[in-house]
Amino acid sequence: MNAMIDAFINRSRTVVTIMIVSVIAGLSAYLGIPKEADPDIPIPFVLVTIPHQGISPLDAERLLIRHMENTLQTIEGLKNLRAFGSQGVASIVLEFDVNFDKDQALLDVREKVDEAKAELPQESEEPIVNEINASLFPVIVVTISGNLPQRALYRLAQQAQDEIETVSTVLEANINGQPEEMLEVLIDPAKLESHNVSLGALINMVNANNRLVAAGSLDTGQGRFQVKVPGLFETSDDLLGIPVATSGDTVVTLSDIASVRRTFKDADGYARFNGKPTIAISVVKRLGSNILETNEDVRTAIDRIAKDWPEEVKIDYSFDQSSFISMMITSLQASIMTAIVLVMVLVVAALGLRSGALVGLAIPSSFLIGFFFLGTMGYTINMVVMFGMLLSVGVLVDGAIVVVEYGDRKMSEGLDRKTAYALAAKRMFWPIISST
Repeated sequence: MNAMIDAFINRSRTVVTIMIVSVIAGLSAYLGIPKEADPDIPIPFVLVTIPHQGISPLDAERLLIRHMENTLQTIEGLKNLRAFGSQGVASIVLEFDVNFDKDQALLDVREKVDEAKAELPQESEEPIVNEINASLFPVIVVTISGNLPQRALYRLAQQAQDEIETVSTVLEANINGQPEEMLEVLIDPAKLESHNVSLGALINMVNANNRLVAAGSLDTGQGRFQVKVPGLFETSDDLLGIPVATSGDTVVTLSDIASVRRTFKDADGYARFNGKPTIAISVVKRLGSNILETNEDVRTAIDRIAKDWPEEVKIDYSFDQSSFISMMITSLQASIMTAIVLVMVLVVAALGLRSGALVGLAIPSSFLIGFFFLGTMGYTINMVVMFGMLLSVGVLVDGAIVVVEYGDRKMSEGLDRKTAYALAAKRMFWPIISST
């Protein structure tokens, strides 16, 4: 170590050049490194959800959970498994060891779910496997409200959703607080009886439609073409035109015995902002993207599309995590500047201007070089990193003061500057490294 310190001091111009280049690279890395609220820490939990319309909690435990549990508990590295049966859904939470491989765990869970879903009732929907990641939580919520019909607000929310999802750093934008649209068929019992059509036959006829039937392929000798029978409902007229029975030469369609109207499903959730009903759009950013730039781009996209909206529409933003990150960055910058000023004042008063300048220069230089290594290793600036940076201010100040004070003391004893500071670096290197 002593030989390395002597080499650095004897090549001072090279060392200063390397330091300047490192500081510039660190400044560039600080400006370009992604900034987010929470670090991308893998949380050792995987959630399996099995929707089944109308199933009771007891039947969910008996028909959905029991067999799925027996299959999932064979996964290697599984620490704990908890299951919950609720109205219309079954949920299974798998907890793994802390040092688990996230990708391998998700792959194992999906394989076991595919293996077990063959035993589920046919009415059950496809099981959903989700990982729990703090970085996938919404970074901003856009709320849309106003004295407009519900369907009109929903149309505006859909436009905003499409515009937000054009932002390259946005992973998804989910609409909350709006029930799903549907077509409601109102059957007239008198007409049903007059045409001699049973309710069961009518239900089977409707279920047999709204399907896309693959009919194989057609080989013409010059090429092969896929053949399909399209039968999907696209408009209400498609539904009303379904033939349900025949009476002589007359075909009875659904429009003869029922009417169709647009409505909404029963709401299973509500969104309110400042006590008023609203439609909320939760925005999730992509992993590793800059939360400050993402939220700014979201606001710009909303401002761009809202120019053509009615004046009654009010747009607000809530749960904006970029404000928290901005506060943390401002706090870090303020702490650095405060440390530099206080240290330079105290050191200048005790040791002189040159010593104060050396100590003050060490703090921002060390931070910028640290940001350079953070960017090189692929880390982001987040709450944990910022907290560590704030803690390190005191360590940087102490180390710089100890070396400079020792070097000045040796200079006062008659040693030249190069010898005094070489001795200070050699004598204080290991104590500072060990304390840090």
